[in-house]
Amino acid sequence: MVLEDSECDSVFEPQITDDYVDTQYGKIHCVLAGTPRSNRPIILTYHDVGLNHKSCFETLFNHEDMREILRHFPVCHVEAPGQQEEAKTLPSAYIYPTMDQLSETLPTVLKHFGLRSVIGLGVGAGAYILAKFALNHPDLVDGLVLININPHAEGLMDSVASKLTEWTQTLPDTIIAHIFGKEEIQTNQDLIATYRHHITTTMNQSNISQFFRSYNNRPALDVERPVPGANVNVRTLKCSTLLVVGDYSPAVDPVVDCNSKLNPTKTTLLKMADCGGLPQVDQPAKVIEAFKYFIQGMGYLSSASMTRLRSRTNSSTSSFDGSRSRSHTNDSQRGRLPSTGTDKNRQHPNDIAMQSINGNMDHRISKSTQVAC
Repeated sequence: MVLEDSECDSVFEPQITDDYVDTQYGKIHCVLAGTPRSNRPIILTYHDVGLNHKSCFETLFNHEDMREILRHFPVCHVEAPGQQEEAKTLPSAYIYPTMDQLSETLPTVLKHFGLRSVIGLGVGAGAYILAKFALNHPDLVDGLVLININPHAEGLMDSVASKLTEWTQTLPDTIIAHIFGKEEIQTNQDLIATYRHHITTTMNQSNISQFFRSYNNRPALDVERPVPGANVNVRTLKCSTLLVVGDYSPAVDPVVDCNSKLNPTKTTLLKMADCGGLPQVDQPAKVIEAFKYFIQGMGYLSSASMTRLRSRTNSSTSSFDGSRSRSHTNDSQRGRLPSTGTDKNRQHPNDIAMQSINGNMDHRISKSTQVAC
């Protein structure tokens, strides 16, 4: 379904609903922005360990380019138990939910707000939770944007390393190492200081520790790539999925491996150059642009609306070095991609490329095996 362009011209003042939803695993803090409509999904976000919906997504959703998406789609931010700002320490008798159990709170959240389906946007632990939710409730998930997802269970050596880290590092330092890569920690000290301050001053340390322990005890994501003519009916994500990771993120290898296990006809991997552990914070305009194309590929948003976003993104990203853009192609699978360029712009049929040279951008998208921008 393509949304009418006239909707973009309406006054944009979303209604904000701040609520706690009772679930079988405790109260879940949710923030709903906008009014759900019966003919389209909502965007549902889930944050990473050490973060909440503000520190994880505020930069992205406050960006000018996101307003065009928010005119069409309401957003429901979901926070794991005890992870909201200035949360009280969870009761000693409270058993923190597993990753599977956290994913099973989401149908209750949707029912509470009268939501029929979602486009999930998750980071780190939140990406894992949303992937679990989509595997168990495919009818409720139209699409997924998963940033820094790690589909692996923590192995024995990882467990030992985690224990040693607990003894030798403070919790904020451990969280920082989980989110950001070593190079970024050394070179982007202002960003690191901002997030360390947030983790230390606005988050409940005991609650973070419980959420982090639950994440570290996660099982491997039970997915397998379907092979035509062979194991077609394997367990996998059935919805369109966009995987995102920054070049400097500690999650690069897990994300690439996750891509190799998903259905290549429904999965896109966007690997962002000059970007670290939080692409939605480092380069929100580029993430929003990829998100916009992803939504359009699902049958929403008009080309005219895309043009308006493109014109704004040109000016905001014209300083990027287009020569850094890289794409990985498969010679056995090539095709033409929708483009503002000429017919010679050809690429892997599952690739996205975004380039900006002197303010002139060449935008191309379809399903992807791997992309770098």
